[in-house]
Amino acid sequence: MAAAHLLVWAVCVLRVALATVYFQEEFLDGERWRNRWVQSTNDSQLGHFRLSSGKFYGHKQKDKGLQTTQNARFYAISARFKPFSNKGKTLVIQYTVKHEQKMDCGGGYVKVFPADVDQKNLNGKSQYYVMFGPDICGFDIKQVHVILHFKNQYHSNKKPIRCKVDGFTHLYTLILRPDLTYEVKIDGQAIESGSIEYDWNLTSLKKMEKSSAESEDREQKSEDKSQDWEKHFLDAGAGKPSDWNSELDGDWPAVMLQKPPYQDGLKPEGIEKDVWLHQKMKNTNYLTEYDLSEFENIGAIGLELWQVRSGTIFDNFLITDDEEYAENFGKATWGETKGPEREMDDIQAKEELKRAREEDEEERLLMDKLNGKENVFKRFHRRNEL
Repeated sequence: MAAAHLLVWAVCVLRVALATVYFQEEFLDGERWRNRWVQSTNDSQLGHFRLSSGKFYGHKQKDKGLQTTQNARFYAISARFKPFSNKGKTLVIQYTVKHEQKMDCGGGYVKVFPADVDQKNLNGKSQYYVMFGPDICGFDIKQVHVILHFKNQYHSNKKPIRCKVDGFTHLYTLILRPDLTYEVKIDGQAIESGSIEYDWNLTSLKKMEKSSAESEDREQKSEDKSQDWEKHFLDAGAGKPSDWNSELDGDWPAVMLQKPPYQDGLKPEGIEKDVWLHQKMKNTNYLTEYDLSEFENIGAIGLELWQVRSGTIFDNFLITDDEEYAENFGKATWGETKGPEREMDDIQAKEELKRAREEDEEERLLMDKLNGKENVFKRFHRRNEL
């Protein structure tokens, strides 16, 4: 039994060692987070963040995160890390978000930026690679955004993914795999998955690129006559010999000629008609370059959003290439505090209900007392009248 436990422990350690963690933030060192996160100064009206675990929590220290503090404001803040490319690798983006103010309209999503993003000037026009997370506004918008940047355009997942709308902390996970499959998880449970190519409406883009590539091929044939005169062609003037018997000799092989080299502006003599055999290979770049989930220079993560009512807390940020590591990290953070958080909220709710009842009782007693005095006054007044 001890050997089995030791083997499991060794496998876990090996798994962690193999995982690449590009960014991880739990805000466990107090105000030192300000040395890692840069507040945008693009607009003097941008809202500010503070470190807080909120009004209720599972662990006062572990649940501390970046909390929005001002109503009806835009927010823009980011943290930089060592740039990397996820080409040929899985990309996992994960974090927790808590709308303890019961969000009515505002964003709770994160953005992953190129390494050259201007952090001090971060704003809504700053280019990003990935935007992921919940967005709530009124009764209509309660969705999880998954927006990817590809060929200078932003592409949204066409599948509606509903987000959590209560006031508790929730774990959001996005997995982009090199085989162009993806998965979205909330609280560790898969709620959507599929093909990036189809779920982002990219089959039409693929057809457009293919059509464009074939059009370029046709145009290429009529351009640049000064190139490739070394190619072979059929001698259109040569005829089949009169004594050629197709039944005995088979199909007659056409005479092949080779175009001689020539200088620009000069045309080879004796060649008026020709039939090209070696057509240029069709352009297939639209297939090999068609990889939406690869980003060459990932180097920052941030919050760039709008909120009507503030109070949202962002925590437990993670960017890695290992799905299992992300799962274990989620269990070690959100998984450990989600239960106690709900228990504290339940206790506070009962205390508030108790206080409300006590206040109602005090108000009732006061009203009874006032009514009693009023009745005494009325009786006294009637005696004086008699």
